[in-house]
Amino acid sequence: MTTTERAHQDEGSAETPEERIARLRTLAAKGAERFAALEAELGPDELADAAARWAAETFGDSLTVACSMADAVLPHVVAAHRPGVDVLFLDTGYHFPETLATRDRVARELDVTVVDVLPERTVAEQDAEHGAKLHDRDPASCCGMRKVAPLKKALGGYDAWVTGVRRDEGPTRAGSPVVTFDEAFGLVKINPLVTWSYDRLMAYSREHSLPENPLLHQGYPSIGCAPCTRPVAPGEDPRAGRWAGTQKTECGLHPGDGGTEADPAAGSSAGSAPAIRTAPVLISLSPTQEDR
Repeated sequence: MTTTERAHQDEGSAETPEERIARLRTLAAKGAERFAALEAELGPDELADAAARWAAETFGDSLTVACSMADAVLPHVVAAHRPGVDVLFLDTGYHFPETLATRDRVARELDVTVVDVLPERTVAEQDAEHGAKLHDRDPASCCGMRKVAPLKKALGGYDAWVTGVRRDEGPTRAGSPVVTFDEAFGLVKINPLVTWSYDRLMAYSREHSLPENPLLHQGYPSIGCAPCTRPVAPGEDPRAGRWAGTQKTECGLHPGDGGTEADPAAGSSAGSAPAIRTAPVLISLSPTQEDR
């Protein structure tokens, strides 16, 4: 279904939740079949471009991109086909200063609309209710409250989300498809960069002079919240620095993506200034907003 057809359907009759899920499952199945075949024919760059173009043409305004602000490759790839696309950033309250600065650069320099997705509780409110440093004692619960629940609420306004999942990131993501139906969040999930290597990601970023988180060049190939992220030693798994010393390997944003392990409890220029959203967890970031 094209975006025009979908708009016509929306005007003609209200879609029930069941009808919406059925429609999105059908689109995901068709997309999965299409890109499973294309993966054998196209190189990583061509596959990413084709997936981004399909996503933009199929979902239009109902498409969003998730970005951790380690780099800006994914927003750049998608914005080439959907200028001004919403880019969701999970502002957990625990990010490195470098990550927040990268977010602000992405808002200024890319043709996207950066949207901060906020937890319902501030860090201070969470500490008062659950005790300080919950991330040390129960990281799954902390991620659930500060990442998974806010993202689930934010994604309710979209039919598809685009993520920067790559198979080379570790065993939990080794079998990730290009397109799938996201059972956890109830919408289509597109992974355009799934066949890329870390080296190709960085090369693309340099080729297009994109914003990069400085921590990438300080031993952090995977960047999460500051209390739960450490540098990675040479030869270690790229995600070994996340929740080091625990059994936790995923924050819960990407359960069941096709790897050998999943953690359902516990996840790569602004034009005119975007409007502030009405949903309480969403705050659009204008190009002139200062770091918070």
